[in-house]
Amino acid sequence: MSAPTCRFCNTRLAHTLCDLGMSPLCESILAADDTNQMEPFYPLKVWVCHHCLLVQLEQYVSAEHIFTEYAYFSAFSTAWLEHARTYVAMITDRLGLGAGSHVIELASNDGYLLQYFVERGIPALGIEPAANVAEAAGKRADLVIGNNVLAQVPDVNSFVAGIAAVLTPTGTATLEFPHLQRLIEGNQFDTIYHEHFGYFSLLAVETIFAAHGLTIFDVEELWTHGGSLRIYARPAADASRPVGPRVVELRAREEAIGFRDMATYARFEERVRETKRRILELLITAKRAGKRIAGYGAPGKGNTLLNYCGIRTDFIDFTVDRNPYKHGRFLPGTHIPCFAPDKIDAEKPDYIFILPWNLKDEIMKQLAHTRAWGAKFIVPIPEPQIV
Repeated sequence: MSAPTCRFCNTRLAHTLCDLGMSPLCESILAADDTNQMEPFYPLKVWVCHHCLLVQLEQYVSAEHIFTEYAYFSAFSTAWLEHARTYVAMITDRLGLGAGSHVIELASNDGYLLQYFVERGIPALGIEPAANVAEAAGKRADLVIGNNVLAQVPDVNSFVAGIAAVLTPTGTATLEFPHLQRLIEGNQFDTIYHEHFGYFSLLAVETIFAAHGLTIFDVEELWTHGGSLRIYARPAADASRPVGPRVVELRAREEAIGFRDMATYARFEERVRETKRRILELLITAKRAGKRIAGYGAPGKGNTLLNYCGIRTDFIDFTVDRNPYKHGRFLPGTHIPCFAPDKIDAEKPDYIFILPWNLKDEIMKQLAHTRAWGAKFIVPIPEPQIV
């Protein structure tokens, strides 16, 4: 079987970041009746394009199939809502947005972010990403927002072209996405799943945006999703905003790390394999001591980790989640049952395995009362530890 071609530049792919074996679609949480049916698994092999540096997966199912019944809702994280509120305050001030402005958010999820523009009286529209985004928007935008959507678009060329088409000549686009540097340095292999088609360095994103007439003139490094970038892009013809020092510094840092050298990517896989061994050793030790282990959360990243490590109900009795959509359902592949958070108090497990480790501080604060019966937390990433 021949290797795929790059989804941006069409170069034949010859290098890999890691191979996580076979895995189900990580957001396809199952109803009880589905657990006795055939469940599709697909290869979870990550490729690196040596030409444009885009790290990517092959597409096995359509984006429409993946996102028709999508179980992720942003508003269930308190920390994420605060992140959105802070962003809106910052960008409103930075761009001088007001009642005469027009804001478009691509893939606006449950409206968690746009609500803060509405509160300020700023016209805002949420639409789904597509090549005809300008037509759907009705008019051009002063600000286009794309938070955690770039990775989920299989046709990155049509998506970025759509952003360029919808911006006013002096408009700004801000996009947030997990940073490839943090994925590699933080051992965040569980953030790899079929719903994410691409994994981005600044070097790759600059190349992609430049091909569609957009210049990245500023960048921020964020805490979200284990470490993300927020890029600021403008039409290339708008010379009023030169490329800033943060872009220059991060570009140089990525080159110093070795992001143009395929050997840098190849070293990642053995660290992933060793992390799997250590997680399993920790769980085996606990189970042999007769301890009960519950999970907290049912995020996509958790399902990648559980399926790659082969962790099922022989290790984790159940998991809980604040999202009521997931209650009474089962995690894909592993079939671990998911309940409301009060199941933790009812069962009083010895260990709580935190699957959304990027929110571990928020979760441990919520569950501080479990210390009363001696519960401890397991945090699997970047390295497994008991807290």
